[in-house]
Amino acid sequence: MTPTTATAPNRGRARDLAGDLAGDLGGGLRRAIGGTPGDFPDSPHHRDGSFHNTEPASIVEPGQHGSVGADWVRRGRLVRPRGVIPVVTPRFAEAGECAATWLGHSSMLVEIGGRRVLTDPIFSDRCSPSRAVGPRRNHPAPCGPDDLPALDAVLISHDHYDHLDLASIEALAPTGVTFVVPLGVGAHLTAWGIAADQVVELDWGQSHEVASVRITCTEARHFSGRLFSRNKTLWSSWVLEASDRKVFFGGDTGWTAAFEQIGEQFGGFDLTLLPVGAYDARWRDVHLDPAEAVRAHLALRGGLMVPIHWATFNLAFHPWAEPIEWLVEEAGRHVVRLEVPRPGERVDVEATGAPSDLDPWWQLG
Repeated sequence: MTPTTATAPNRGRARDLAGDLAGDLGGGLRRAIGGTPGDFPDSPHHRDGSFHNTEPASIVEPGQHGSVGADWVRRGRLVRPRGVIPVVTPRFAEAGECAATWLGHSSMLVEIGGRRVLTDPIFSDRCSPSRAVGPRRNHPAPCGPDDLPALDAVLISHDHYDHLDLASIEALAPTGVTFVVPLGVGAHLTAWGIAADQVVELDWGQSHEVASVRITCTEARHFSGRLFSRNKTLWSSWVLEASDRKVFFGGDTGWTAAFEQIGEQFGGFDLTLLPVGAYDARWRDVHLDPAEAVRAHLALRGGLMVPIHWATFNLAFHPWAEPIEWLVEEAGRHVVRLEVPRPGERVDVEATGAPSDLDPWWQLG
C-alpha cells in the first residue's frame, strides 16, 4: 500500500495538536487546575471541608434516565448547529445605563450606570484545563480580551472551566481590574499570579462596591470543582446595582427558592441574564431548563430577559437550538420580554421590542 501524504491543513492541525499536548505535559494542565482553597469556618454554607447547597439535590438512580455513555455515543450531529452561527463584531462606545453585549456562553459585558462589568469571561477555544482536548467552541469569540473597553470589574460565578478560564483571566489581569468572586475562587487567581488586592471574595449575602456599582453575591444551586476537587469553592449568582438600575446574573444554577427571596429583597430587575442550556433530567437540580429559566425570571421580577449558557459549547445531549426554541415558546406563554442576541450583539434595555419581533437567527436556515 502506498503511504498517503498529509495535506497542508492537516499538517497544520497536527502541529497545533502536538503543541497543545506539549503544553499540557509541560505543566500547563497542572497550572490550569488552579490553587488550593482554604477553610471557611465563618460561612454558614461551609461544613466538613466543603460548600453545600441550601436545597439538597434529588436522588437519581443509576440508569433511571438512560445511559450517559450511550447518549454520548449517539449525540453526534444532534448537539451541533446545522449551519454557521452568525457572529457580530462588537463596537464599544460610551457605556450606557443598562445594556449588555453577549460574548458567548456566560460571558456578558454588562453596562450599568455608565460602568462596565464583565461576567465569566472565556475567550479560549476550549473550556477545559487542556488545550488539546475538551469541549470546543461552536463559533469564534466575537472579540478578544485586548479588544474590550476599560472594565470596572470582572465577576466569576464559580470555578468550572467554562466559567473560570485561565488564559482569559491572565489576559485581563494586567489591566488592574478588580475580580469579584465567590469564597475560595480567589485561591485560583492568586495561584495564577493575580495580585491579592485585585481580588474580592464574597459569601452569599455579602456586597462590595466597585466604581459606584454595588455588587452583591447571591445564592445559586450548583456545585464547583476543577479536576478531582469538588465543592471546595463556592458558586453564586450576582446582583449589580447602579444609578437606580438593577441587573441579575445567574451564572450557572438550577431552580432554587432563593430566586423568590432575591426578587423580594431587590424589588425586581431591569435585566436578567439567565442560563438556559446544558440541562438534562440526570442533573436537573444544577442547571435550569428554559421553562425553569422563565420561572426564575418571573420570581426575580425581571423586566427584560436575555439567555446565556447556550450555543457556544456543547455540554449536554439536547439539540443545539432546542434551548432557544423552547425559551421563545415559554416567554410568549408568560408574556416575558425577551431578547436573543447573536454572539457579539448588544442589547439595550430601553430599545427592545415585543417577543414577536425576535429574529430567529438560530434557525441557521
